[in-house]
Amino acid sequence: MSLVRVFTDGACSGNPGNGGWGVVIVKDNEIGKYNGSENDTTNNRMELKAAIEGIKLATNGSPLTLYTDSKYVKDGITSWIENWKKNNWLTSSRKPVKNQDLWEQLDALNNEHQILWKWVKGHQIEKSEDSRYNNLADALAREAVK
Repeated sequence: MSLVRVFTDGACSGNPGNGGWGVVIVKDNEIGKYNGSENDTTNNRMELKAAIEGIKLATNGSPLTLYTDSKYVKDGITSWIENWKKNNWLTSSRKPVKNQDLWEQLDALNNEHQILWKWVKGHQIEKSEDSRYNNLADALAREAVK
């Protein structure tokens, strides 16, 4: 099985406002580019949507590494979510978890697939391949904002 790398990013014009998500999938020297948009959304929702769509687009049973520049997405899925579920989708301050619908989708996908979650610093000058593909995902997300 080949290594699949998925780079995701979300963007919003206004928060809330029109939003877009971008996904770059790198597999066997092939690069796939995808994006989509939603009206009346938030930046965090678009970051989550990018991760969800990226996993759906990339999965064929292969393990994948997902790169996001959103600490909200990475920390949420790798550490906060277990407590949210235990606490009936309430935060540590007993408030409802925002974007629960998308977190539930992402959690289901994360449990179905073998995913290594990596944070990448956003908006970097392209010194590394990771930065280059993150910038491309960002450009795709911004392009999708209507």
